[in-house]
Amino acid sequence: MYRLLATTRPAVRNPAVLHRLLSTSVETMQDSSIQSSKVLTLETMNPNVRTMEYAVRGAIPIRAEELRDQLKKEPGSLPFSKITPCNIGNPQQLNQKPLTFLRQVSALMEYTDLLSPENIDVTRKLFPQDAIERAKRNLSYVSNAAGAYTQSLGVQEIRENVARFIEQRDGFPADSNNICLTSGASGAVERVLDILVSSPNVGVMIPIPQYPLYTATLAHLNAQAIPYYLQEESDWQLSAADMERSLSEARAQGIDVRAMAVINPGNPTGGCLLEENIAEIVRFCEREKLVLLADEVYQTNIYTGTNPFVSFKKVVSKLQSSVELFSFHSISKGMIGECGRRGGYYEAVNIDEQIMGQLLKLASVSLCPNVQGQMAVDTMVNPPRPGDASYDLYKREIDAIYESMKRRAKKLAHAFNSLPNMSCNEAQGAMYLFPRVELPQAFIDEAKACGQQPDALYCMQMLEATGISVVPGSGFGQVPGTFHFRSTFLPPEDLFDEFIDGFRHFHVAFIDRYTKA
Repeated sequence: MYRLLATTRPAVRNPAVLHRLLSTSVETMQDSSIQSSKVLTLETMNPNVRTMEYAVRGAIPIRAEELRDQLKKEPGSLPFSKITPCNIGNPQQLNQKPLTFLRQVSALMEYTDLLSPENIDVTRKLFPQDAIERAKRNLSYVSNAAGAYTQSLGVQEIRENVARFIEQRDGFPADSNNICLTSGASGAVERVLDILVSSPNVGVMIPIPQYPLYTATLAHLNAQAIPYYLQEESDWQLSAADMERSLSEARAQGIDVRAMAVINPGNPTGGCLLEENIAEIVRFCEREKLVLLADEVYQTNIYTGTNPFVSFKKVVSKLQSSVELFSFHSISKGMIGECGRRGGYYEAVNIDEQIMGQLLKLASVSLCPNVQGQMAVDTMVNPPRPGDASYDLYKREIDAIYESMKRRAKKLAHAFNSLPNMSCNEAQGAMYLFPRVELPQAFIDEAKACGQQPDALYCMQMLEATGISVVPGSGFGQVPGTFHFRSTFLPPEDLFDEFIDGFRHFHVAFIDRYTKA
């Protein structure tokens, strides 16, 4: 079974103590449990939770928070003035401006007195008419109570808007009854994996490198993660031969492989699959009777004309395939960037009706998705149209964010490729680059002597020297013997040169130091 490799342990203060506890050996846990009077201990807790690892918020981000606190208490005490969090795709944390229309509608829904007859004249001076109308309409969906529970699958009218969005995107019908709104795409993925896994022998094929949500959730469910490798030399496309190898090896071991997860555009790679590659995957899953999980949250983050986004739903429809498909989308990425509002959805295609009933039951246990997240999904799939009062501003804001991301992606890839011992595919999509680092042997030996992953130690040293927080490739999985890290290209454009210079100075000095060692 594939497990995420351990990340470097920080060596200071409270968050680091937490991380050390998470990594404590079984022997130590047994000793501590014997001495403890507590019922709930590391030994008695659910062992699947103890096994989980999530590198995106692992040891390096924990250390980054410690350094951030130190800078607040002791300004000037470190060789940098701020922490630059490139470890996670969290655009607004790095000053991406929220979309005005979305926030106007949210404000009106939250403080409904602004829509009352006695205040509406003043409100019209502050808000455009289409934002007022959208807020009233959305409130009517929830009986004018935005703080109340909605239907478990989400507001029916918003699900209908999602279906229309999918139809317009793909040119094929979509049914709102097959759509479930969720509190972010992560919750949707977890729910589907939950219903797929019936025993510890169930396996799910996952791409390597992959987003750690998949390995973490499978570890939590005590299931098997079956790796297949993306081809770095081919801009992170999938290899049919490697898919076949991965599946046949797992089944030869007696693993009940039931599903295949695909992240497109790719996280952490930034790659975007060609339509013929997607068709190959669909045929493979249909032939091998695998449920297909299509993580498509970066579908509007496309920076190349050669690899346009094509949804798995569109290809399944074109091929008239019977493959069972779940596809996922979110408000956290794209130009929306509303990560903290936790809004998303999944569409279920060719799924057994009895399973749809079981999925409804799972959704009901959580009562309903986040209501403001649902409303943000509505804006994402049903934005202002030409002729609406907010259309021109909305389009300018979307275009400005997109063009800036495209420039930053290209600039950072160029910077990485200009450095010694480093190579990087350009981002075709998403919010990340995944450069490959040729670490000096002296450093690899030093890291192994310390019991640490070389790329994790490299990233920790980068943080300590520059304040830049990235995620080591070992947290996502990588071809054995190679080393990478994932960095977002989300730092503000006016500070981008400063960010690149800080990284360049660290890396050049690092390579020079260990090459001479």
